[in-house]
Amino acid sequence: MKIKDLVKYWDKHARGRLSRDTFEAALSEQHQARLEKLAELYPMKSPQDLIRDLVSAALDELETSFPYVQGSKVVAFDEDGFEIYEDEGLTPRFVSLSQKHMQDLKARQLETAA
Repeated sequence: MKIKDLVKYWDKHARGRLSRDTFEAALSEQHQARLEKLAELYPMKSPQDLIRDLVSAALDELETSFPYVQGSKVVAFDEDGFEIYEDEGLTPRFVSLSQKHMQDLKARQLETAA
């Protein structure tokens, strides 16, 4: 989700499961004031909800902003028959680590549910 799409998202109900883990962060006075203004615009959203959505959108946008670094291995061919090379940039590593941490999170949730 792009940050610019958050307003549309906030106008609808949220979906998805939340982890039980929490994070704490101190905001600058300027950012806290902006968060409070945003919370006034969306009174049905708590500041915690707004922060969660902002972080989620920023992480999604960050993942799509990693530059493609062409590797040496051909992984596919496009519709015109041209070679598509593997990405040796940050994206594959980020995706792999994301999957690893998601599996760890699910395992912890199963342990606490049992």
